[in-house]
Amino acid sequence: MTLPLSRASVTVYTRLLPLLATTIDKAAEHAGAGSIDPAALLDARLFPDMWPFKRQVQAATNHAFRGVARLAGLPIPEITEAAASFADLRQRVTETLAFIESVDPAAVDAGATREITFPMGSRQATLSGTDYFFNFSLPNFYFHLTTAYDILRTNGVPLVKDDFVGRIE
Repeated sequence: MTLPLSRASVTVYTRLLPLLATTIDKAAEHAGAGSIDPAALLDARLFPDMWPFKRQVQAATNHAFRGVARLAGLPIPEITEAAASFADLRQRVTETLAFIESVDPAAVDAGATREITFPMGSRQATLSGTDYFFNFSLPNFYFHLTTAYDILRTNGVPLVKDDFVGRIE
């Protein structure tokens, strides 16, 4: 059995991005209840040399929408860059999800063998679509999604595992 890239990418992102949006809402509610200053939570980090929560959300969404765009051979869309508030981050997730849902799954699948050149740190890398997705885009999406969740938990936001993975029914 072959796994189409759209099933591995679009399906994963459309399942997990709404959960990220809910997590952001819970963080805003936690901060709004006076448990922590909202700006402090947006700027919270696991360690001083790691990105803050707001940048982790930006990075997770970057890997989702840029990954799908590159696989489908589409231009990278303009997505809200603002990250000054939980509402900004929520809007970014909403725009990312809307873009991903608008992409034809067949276009994503067609990207499996296409060479994709993308920035990786200070250099350019070129991989097949399949290698790009499984070795770069998806692992980075999960890394930043997990780190965002962990930052919130470390700061007392009342999240549970289902907030990250969703309910399996």
